[in-house]
Amino acid sequence: MQSLDSLDWVFISGYFILLFSVAIWVIRKKSETTEDYFLAGRNIGWFVVGASIFASNIGSEHVVGLAGTGASNRMPMLIYELHAWIVLMLGWVFLPFYARSGVFTMPEFLEKRFNANTRWVLSIFSLVAYILTKVSVTIYAGGVVVSSLLGIDFWVGALSTVVLTGIYTVLGGMRAVVYTETIQAIILVLGAGALTIIGVSHVGGWAELRGSLDPGYFNMWRPASDPDFPWPSLFITSTIVGIWYWCTDQYIVQRALTAKNLKEGRRGTIWGGFLKLLPVFLFLIPGVVALVLKQRGEIHWDTPDQAFPVLMSNLLPSGLRGLVAAGLLAALMSSLASVFNSCSTLFTVDIYKKIRPEASEKSLVKTGRIATAIVVVLGIFWIPVMATISGVLYEYLQKVQAYIAPPIAAVFLLGIFHKRINSQGAFFTLISGFVIAGVRLTLELTKDSLTPGGMLHYLGTMNFLTFGAFFFLFCVLLAIGVSLATPAMSKEHVVGLTFGTLTDEQKASNKNSYNWIDIVASLVVLGIVIYVMTTFT
Repeated sequence: MQSLDSLDWVFISGYFILLFSVAIWVIRKKSETTEDYFLAGRNIGWFVVGASIFASNIGSEHVVGLAGTGASNRMPMLIYELHAWIVLMLGWVFLPFYARSGVFTMPEFLEKRFNANTRWVLSIFSLVAYILTKVSVTIYAGGVVVSSLLGIDFWVGALSTVVLTGIYTVLGGMRAVVYTETIQAIILVLGAGALTIIGVSHVGGWAELRGSLDPGYFNMWRPASDPDFPWPSLFITSTIVGIWYWCTDQYIVQRALTAKNLKEGRRGTIWGGFLKLLPVFLFLIPGVVALVLKQRGEIHWDTPDQAFPVLMSNLLPSGLRGLVAAGLLAALMSSLASVFNSCSTLFTVDIYKKIRPEASEKSLVKTGRIATAIVVVLGIFWIPVMATISGVLYEYLQKVQAYIAPPIAAVFLLGIFHKRINSQGAFFTLISGFVIAGVRLTLELTKDSLTPGGMLHYLGTMNFLTFGAFFFLFCVLLAIGVSLATPAMSKEHVVGLTFGTLTDEQKASNKNSYNWIDIVASLVVLGIVIYVMTTFT
């Protein structure tokens, strides 16, 4: 890899100056209310909402990992980047219920729909999962990226990024997060877009790129008998994970809740859906370009995850290299800021406020800042652990999502679409689902010590995509079965929180929140998704 020169550092310095100028401006303008600190005053426009959703999703490990997917024979994983149609579901299906209920968090919505027990379960589980997965993996992968890009020590890179991101997240809250994420999204798209265009041109064009590899290399759909990526299980489980991540996870939904009204929020998700289509072209294609250039002997890398930074450092001219490096830093910082603020919101609103309901607005904001700082510290302390077990944890990260998603997705989907689902069914499904997820992870990690042919060995070695699909089916049947076996909830409790209990006024309000432009834009996103799915065959 070539080292960064003076012009590259000018671009990187300019990025940080712009970022912190905006952060300082936001911090000076904000008010001291919980709605402002956690949801940016619910006054954000669609462009910023969509950019924030996109920037929250794309982390440095995401950029590097997706390029690695393109540089290796794991094209089926591309389906996780075609979830733009599920982002649309957030705006068209879920957001109207969230916005109408006036909630700050997803656990809070479960309490309104079911009861306080479901809120406690989801909030505590989400906090633990965020710290052990999102925070730790992002910090570790970011430290690796920063140290390799800037040529500095891993610890210096990791700690500096965490502290800098933590400062403006603690002080500025959600408003600082969404505005800085908008800048980061623009820089990331410009930088990665330049690398993609230059890379494809350097290879000789798109036709030459495809012709340089085996005809089946771009096929993301493998036979149902494939041991790694059977297409039915891949489609079903990736959809379940997508619904959980994009439509029910605090990390993403909080961005849509910052919108000034339902119309702006829905348009923000449509814009976010458009942006979600970009990673296929901005990050995966450079990985494929890197593979072709390696085969030609023009560049060299040892592992597929090195494809993006090696291609960037060798192919881009001075200045542009710094822009892409700034884009990678932007991806890292936006993901960190998002998870810091989401953890802060979950702890303050779902735990502290429940314990201290008399707490003042000022006290809640102060608690939110302290919670964010604690998450930052916990993330820093987790770095040496990640350095030891990163190979295992990062390898299992995608699998963990396949185990976390089914019970949560089942409860939210059934809760909105089926008014007969009650609090007992939801609570029992969440508890049982999290226990089963823990058992599956334990069996998978200890499968070498299990007796081959036994039930435990079978459960521990079953393809994770197939397991995820059957697990979701089990959660759906369990929620319905327990609900039907116990008394129904009163109609007054669920009115307006399910499709079957919407009032005429609520239906009319929802219909007035969109027009033909929103419908056409959504259809365009769906069309692009279908085109990519049929092209990569």
